[in-house]
Amino acid sequence: METRLLGRTGRSVSVIGQGCWQLGADWGTVDDDAALAILAAAVDAGVTFLDTADVYGDGRSEKFVGRFLASRPGQAITVATKMGRRADPHVAGAYTLDNFRAWTDRSRANLGVDVLDLVQLHCPPTEVLGRDATYDALDVLVDEGRIAAYGVSVETVDEALAAIARPHVASVQIILNVFRRKPLESVLPAALAAGVGIIARVPLASGLLTGRYDEATTFAADDHRNYNRHGEAFDVGETFAGVPYEVGVRAAREVAAFTPAGATTAQVALRWIIDQPGVSTVIPGASRPEQARSNAGAAALAPLDSATLAGLEAVYEESIREHVHARW
Repeated sequence: METRLLGRTGRSVSVIGQGCWQLGADWGTVDDDAALAILAAAVDAGVTFLDTADVYGDGRSEKFVGRFLASRPGQAITVATKMGRRADPHVAGAYTLDNFRAWTDRSRANLGVDVLDLVQLHCPPTEVLGRDATYDALDVLVDEGRIAAYGVSVETVDEALAAIARPHVASVQIILNVFRRKPLESVLPAALAAGVGIIARVPLASGLLTGRYDEATTFAADDHRNYNRHGEAFDVGETFAGVPYEVGVRAAREVAAFTPAGATTAQVALRWIIDQPGVSTVIPGASRPEQARSNAGAAALAPLDSATLAGLEAVYEESIREHVHARW
């Protein structure tokens, strides 16, 4: 699989990574054996980048990743985790050096490592990204050997640009997919110019861009695609990329029409992200091993042709833009 430099981490990672939110919570139940099998399927298909967070299942996802790492000693895998959402209440004042130390110590224990490869602030309050003290504290974690590098995970373009301007931010994680194109305008060019890595999350719009859902599809009670459709639990942009479900289902059918023989709609959607200049890696999730293998296969597709790119842009302009572009 193709690899790219992940910004200022100095590490090369696979262009398709593995998002590990599903292994923790909020997507229905994934049992222990399935979680480990998903990780094995992804890595065996060429994935070298795993993305998790301390709040995914209150550490459950990190612990699965840790168990998997222990089973593959010496294999070159980069693990990114996130911190900050454990704060209750989740307010700017919680982002302190003492809390950073406590949160990263917990993640190091969950993952079974002495030094965390990459720690990302987990969609913090916007104020946090504008404070010098935030980055000073993160620099201390690097100096103390708790973390090798740090980045941010953000909701908005403006938050991404604020982080990219900081000299030691290694990466920015942001929602980017066929239905969320705004980062193409300023975030990706700024990151490319600054040498900051871009980690594209929610690449399949919570599954909409697989083309498998219709108006009658239902989701489990413990699946955020059921309980967060209107932002009841966290930012609505994390669920179906903020696109109203019925609108997204119709638009996904149009996207599916551009799927070539031998590929899946999900692979086309992932290939579109890989093709964007400035993207380091994209992190689809998976609830089954075969999904992880299929996602990894997107890296083998040829870059999308001009007709397909124009068609996907038209879907966005005609059906999606009014619902998402101005909001994030």
